Amino acid sequence: MKVKSYKELNVWKKGIEIVDCIYEITKNFPQKELYVLTSQMQRSAISIPSNIAEGFARGHTAEYRQFLCTALGSCAELDTQLTIVHRRNYIRQAEVLNLQEDLDHESRMIMNLIKSLSKNVKP
Repeated sequence: MKVKSYKELNVWKKGIEIVDCIYEITKNFPQKELYVLTSQMQRSAISIPSNIAEGFARGHTAEYRQFLCTALGSCAELDTQLTIVHRRNYIRQAEVLNLQEDLDHESRMIMNLIKSLSKNVKP
């Protein structure tokens, strides 16, 4: 069965869930962080499903892998930001652990998709 839209991909759906979680968490951040951590975390989260979608739409496997690698980098960036906001006491340990688990799951799905695409490329 051929996937017709990136919206069918579980990896994209999980990315959207992460965006929703980040928006929910950052709405309670101090006002002074609005243009710093709040904005940066939201952009990092948005970058994950956005790059999955853009890569899918490109139609070329090499470009798709490149965009997936960017999405993977955004997962790492967001994970780092979670550590920072926890150290600043903006979120509880339980929230950090849940989001880090989601990011780890998302990262593994992205890596598996990259591997799958790499197998289908002829040298």
